[in-house]
Amino acid sequence: MKNKKRPKQIFRIVLLVGTIISMFFVPWILVKAWILPLPDTVQEQVDQAIDHDFDGMIVYVDEPGKPPAFYAAGWHDRKNKIPADPKALFKIASIGKLYVAVAITKLVHDNRLSLDKTLADYFPELVGKIENAKKITLRMMVQHRSGIPNYVDHPEFWNKQPGSNDEALELAIDMPASFMPGEDYGYSNTNYLLLRKLIDKVVGYDNHQYIKEEILMPLELNNTFGSLSEVNIDDVMSGYYVGYEEDFKTEERGMLATAEDVGIFLRALNDGSVFREGEQEIYSSIYVYEHTGLVVGYQSIAKYHEDIDTVVIQFNNTTNFNGYDWNLSEIIYSRIVKILKNKRSS
Repeated sequence: MKNKKRPKQIFRIVLLVGTIISMFFVPWILVKAWILPLPDTVQEQVDQAIDHDFDGMIVYVDEPGKPPAFYAAGWHDRKNKIPADPKALFKIASIGKLYVAVAITKLVHDNRLSLDKTLADYFPELVGKIENAKKITLRMMVQHRSGIPNYVDHPEFWNKQPGSNDEALELAIDMPASFMPGEDYGYSNTNYLLLRKLIDKVVGYDNHQYIKEEILMPLELNNTFGSLSEVNIDDVMSGYYVGYEEDFKTEERGMLATAEDVGIFLRALNDGSVFREGEQEIYSSIYVYEHTGLVVGYQSIAKYHEDIDTVVIQFNNTTNFNGYDWNLSEIIYSRIVKILKNKRSS
């Protein structure tokens, strides 16, 4: 009997030793955030996030049968010692892709666009500039399966960041295809830059105005904007990068919104109320129902949790692309969701 148990005992010892060794390769700030006792309330968890060196955090929670809950901690403006405001405007970065995908869906439903037409069909001037333009379909672009390179990955992007969409597109044109169209997945901001330009082209005016007319106004989202030029800069939460004193909130980075507006939109996206009849089937075939966002100074997570019928939006205004801030943000988010689930089950 002892001989039969020995392999299992050895395996357990090896597994334990391996786990201990692997811990030395995980940043201790992440380990600490993960192993700390789970607080009883969301506010306590948000306060704890500031102890992990985030400058500020905003959380919005929409649970069934309850009024929306708002949480904040840290700084809205570190220099002027203005406390975090749960209803501040925030740069939502790639969460904006959800709005673009809905807009594309509506145009497809109205037969103003076709998912099977190609980049060459819509932008013939890009043939010979973007590889495989005649094979890349609109569907592939929405799904990040086009192979069009991400302009952010260009070696010159961080040395001299583009001042316009056209300059960003030029960076992508200068790069080889990431893969053959439809043969892989590769997240690329260039896809959505082109989709925004396509909306402009089809409707004959700015894509954000179309998003406003078709999505924001019907949902009464009055605190979602296309650019900094539309807002009072003091209403925007400051954004920081580790090691720099600079406030990055004056840099143009696309859409801004309050956590509440993002939460209302995400609820409408998931329950289908943002769509007209026949549109949701199209959307479900081309894109996702949740997203994250990351630009200098701003990290965001927007998800709907079906098992508890709850939307949770998290914004934090401290980034470090070479560090562990994103992982830390995800740990905090997961703990907030766990707190909500524990309350539901108790």
